[in-house]
Amino acid sequence: MSALLLHWSLIAAQVLLVLAMACAALRLLRGPYVQDRVLALDALYVSAMLLMLTIGMRGGSLHYFDAALAIAMLGFVATAALSKFLLRGEVIE
Repeated sequence: MSALLLHWSLIAAQVLLVLAMACAALRLLRGPYVQDRVLALDALYVSAMLLMLTIGMRGGSLHYFDAALAIAMLGFVATAALSKFLLRGEVIE
């Protein structure tokens, strides 16, 4: 019973994460302001990271956890760079 519940919970989580990624991608494309697009990109990479984690949990492979860690690091750097660009107009001083 417990394994079956975990299996269906992970499938439901993956479906909801894909839906969240679709909503974030829509906001990324249609966002009226640049700040909306930065927040949508942030939500998109967090959803992608969580999707990789749920795939790793469902498949039992540790490679997905490494990919999720790489997505988290690159997403944080991208968000920081975009925020600095919006604040000052340049990334490297």
